[in-house]
Amino acid sequence: MARPEFSVIIPTLEEEELVEGAIDSALAAYGDACQIVVVDGGSSDRTARVAARRVEVLVTSGGRGPQLNRGAERARGAILVFLHADTRVDASSGQEIIRRLSRPEIVGGCHRFQLDPPPPSVSRWRLLEAAVNLRTRILGTATGDQAIFVRRDRFHEVGGFPDYPLFEDVALVRRLRRVGTFTTLVAGARTSRRRWEEGGFLRTVALHCWLRTAFALGVEPVRLADWYGSPPGRFASGTLTDERVDP
Repeated sequence: MARPEFSVIIPTLEEEELVEGAIDSALAAYGDACQIVVVDGGSSDRTARVAARRVEVLVTSGGRGPQLNRGAERARGAILVFLHADTRVDASSGQEIIRRLSRPEIVGGCHRFQLDPPPPSVSRWRLLEAAVNLRTRILGTATGDQAIFVRRDRFHEVGGFPDYPLFEDVALVRRLRRVGTFTTLVAGARTSRRRWEEGGFLRTVALHCWLRTAFALGVEPVRLADWYGSPPGRFASGTLTDERVDP
């Protein structure tokens, strides 16, 4: 079998209702030959079983950074895409990534941030989209909601994701920018609004801004995770375990 050009790693925890949508999105964007690996953090629902009907599934513990790194270890494609279960990428994403990576100085990048469902043209949701994309453009940073992609060899060269309970995605982008150019696609990554709806829009925006500022000032991610009040298991530390899930 020919090696797939893309390997898509989807970290999950309690995502039974959303994981298949992420799989469908990846197949539409990167082709039926792309490799998809779901790395589950120990869901108590049927996330792993639902995903295992269609793709390779690993069950791990140790936090999202180790989850993502474990998926990358299984990857056979030359291009890695890290896709959250509640995020959907545009169908044009794959071709645009290939075009961007034809320039050797580009080591990776992210998608344009969008919300799902699409908000009205004049709304606080549109302001949030614009603010995140402006931050990406000015600061050259990105979060996992923007479906980060990277050349596989460069990912391993920089050591992958750090073992952080929060901001492992921001730290990866910092590492990549030290070895090459990090780009932003025109193609969008549409992320569910659920985080802002469940936590309250203004409260969630303020909390995220405060956490990012504290991280930039050097506060340890473990302490930030405690302040954030992370759901049990989502950012747990400990020894990484690994098991395959059969359909």
